[in-house]
Amino acid sequence: MRSDAWLSCGGGSETRPYVFPLDGCAGEFLGTIRMKYDGLKIGIVAIQGDYEAHAKVLERLGVEYTFVRTPADLAGLAGVILPGGESTTHLKVMTEEGLFQALQKFAAADGAFFGTCAGTILLAKEVHGPAQASLGLLDASVLRNGYGRQLASDVHMGQTKLRVAPLEMVFIRAPIIERVGAGVEILAEDAGHPVLVREAKVLAATFHPELSDDTAVHEYFVRMAKNGAGVAHA
Repeated sequence: MRSDAWLSCGGGSETRPYVFPLDGCAGEFLGTIRMKYDGLKIGIVAIQGDYEAHAKVLERLGVEYTFVRTPADLAGLAGVILPGGESTTHLKVMTEEGLFQALQKFAAADGAFFGTCAGTILLAKEVHGPAQASLGLLDASVLRNGYGRQLASDVHMGQTKLRVAPLEMVFIRAPIIERVGAGVEILAEDAGHPVLVREAKVLAATFHPELSDDTAVHEYFVRMAKNGAGVAHA
């Protein structure tokens, strides 16, 4: 979506329309685009964790969403968000409800994924510290509780490939992405480790963009889902 008013603010382009500067003009533009994609719906896995925070971000962007708890909830979605929380709890309930296999089928049907913190653990092909099962959709090796088991948190401002202006990154008991495959694009790094990566229609962050007022990462994901081959069905 392009807006001449937006371009006059010094942000966006034909190829990177999601880029915006952190100034007053960005706020005005966000109020005008509202990203109301007709027919586009995003699902948020709502088993445990901060799924409601993701929902609030999508509401701000004018994007329709639904909470996902069973395989039937995947019908008609263009993308799914796997929120933070406890990956072991998510995995247990997803397996019991048949959602684990359904999400793998959703991925095969060209559905997009966005994992944050624990969601990144669930997406990675290799998980250790300790090892556990995962969806295996992202060619990456992830270390659980990479900064220790304590309830530690930190907030950094970092550079990303999403735009020129820095991005606020909220880390809470974050995992560490130790390795990524050749097909994975690193969109942001912190302390020498990838913290925001993308492989095809899979986006993963070790931080919590839903806990920031900055909607840039969610905007990027919504456009990523929108630009896919079509809406996946359960």
